Amino acid sequence: MSETEVSTAPRPLSLADGRPAARAWSLDPALRHLNHGSFGAVPLVAQERQQELRARMESAPVVWFPELPRRLAAVRAELAAFLGADPGDLALVPNASAGASVVYAGLERRGGGEIVVTDHGYGAVTMGAERLARRWGGRVRTARVPLDADEERAYEAIMAEVGENTGLVVLDQITSATARRLPVERIGAQARRRGIPLLVDGAHAPGLTAAPLEGLTCDFWTGNLHKWGCVPRGTAALVARGPLRDGLYPLIDSWGAADPYPDRFDQQGTVDATNYLAAPAALDFVDRTWGWPAARRYMDELAGYGARVVGAALTGLTGEDASVDVGMPVPGMRLVRLPDGLADSRLAADALRDRAPAELGVEAAFTSFGGVGYLRLSAHVYNTAEDYEYFAERCVPVLGEWARAAR
Repeated sequence: MSETEVSTAPRPLSLADGRPAARAWSLDPALRHLNHGSFGAVPLVAQERQQELRARMESAPVVWFPELPRRLAAVRAELAAFLGADPGDLALVPNASAGASVVYAGLERRGGGEIVVTDHGYGAVTMGAERLARRWGGRVRTARVPLDADEERAYEAIMAEVGENTGLVVLDQITSATARRLPVERIGAQARRRGIPLLVDGAHAPGLTAAPLEGLTCDFWTGNLHKWGCVPRGTAALVARGPLRDGLYPLIDSWGAADPYPDRFDQQGTVDATNYLAAPAALDFVDRTWGWPAARRYMDELAGYGARVVGAALTGLTGEDASVDVGMPVPGMRLVRLPDGLADSRLAADALRDRAPAELGVEAAFTSFGGVGYLRLSAHVYNTAEDYEYFAERCVPVLGEWARAAR
């Protein structure tokens, strides 16, 4: 890669008044925030909107809570429009894992039934599938999908685990640890022909992709709006289509339990639902300020730049190519290979994540797949090229020291 290719950086985004985009967030300026993909970041306008709503809730709770289901139904319609979903198919849940848990709890027992997952699956969702398989008296079958597998190879690897005993397929739309897509559209069409329910974990899709449900055939889809959508945390969507959705109930039984899906999810006891109600404020802020298409384009260009700059620094450090061939890449996220000895397991990767803020001055995502450690770069509108240049110059040499110490 030439020096020119490495140095080409997208121009930073700014607010309408010319200030840097990061001024719209309350992120600590003493840290470089390079891991938007894990927990998101909420802009001030949405934080303020949520505080306003909380103040109203606390000022008259007896008025607030009886009105809450009506308010939530209106918000569901707004969020459905953002995702390109039918409002009548969308229920609000705290996160994508909760959406998966709702599905697992709602499926009828299938004696000896098998559940197909992949080795890229999100750990908590896979653990839930394992628990369901035990209740069924069945087992989980894990499809091994190589990191560099293209759509055809990935499709074949997954379908090789699907058989006559398959009672459910669980697939990531965008994988967390490996930042790649899986062929959920092709698998969905095939599963529908065979009468096999499909649950799509779309945790990273809302905001990162324009229309995550377009062209997708599945019984259940769940995705976090608090990641790339930047809405207050604890805000996710569960989209369910077809007759199986009638068996889905919220994790908390309340007075709406007799209501049809998805209305029954709008009433779950005395919970603070201001995160849901404030969600449109964050989505509208990005749309008004830059427009979602421009924001996505910037995030993707910046993530690519970051991977080139950091990858070049790691390659220079180790003498080994740090670039990663991901078979079905996604926008806004990239993988860079870490030096041997770093993040070779999930626990080791999490330990690096926890160490990085204090010792490197960054919030970063370290992941592991197949015994190999990776730095997962993600970018949002508040990030700049300087963030990744800082990591390449200041942090990569320290990672080299950590790797040598680990051997």
